[in-house]
Amino acid sequence: MTKIKKIGIMSAAKIEGLMGLIMGLIVALIFAIIGGLVSSLSGIEGSEALGLFGGGIFMIIAVPIFYGVIGFIAGAIGAAIYNLIAGWIGGIEIELEEKK
Repeated sequence: MTKIKKIGIMSAAKIEGLMGLIMGLIVALIFAIIGGLVSSLSGIEGSEALGLFGGGIFMIIAVPIFYGVIGFIAGAIGAAIYNLIAGWIGGIEIELEEKK
């Protein structure tokens, strides 16, 4: 058995931030597609659709950035809390298998 005694805070923050960015892009694309379908089915055209659905291009840029920043912050806080708790009670035990 091996223990994870400490997690690199910046390492965890970067991973969580990138995962958040990717998830935000997926969510934004899904909402853009749904928004486009709804606007086309409802007969809304041009500037009316842009006003109703908040500008899809802006959302495709803003949502991933927001998710990425929140993921970065949450990853850093989570790693710091893990390191604190692991210092008190020990780390997570994992079993590793060596490749032959």
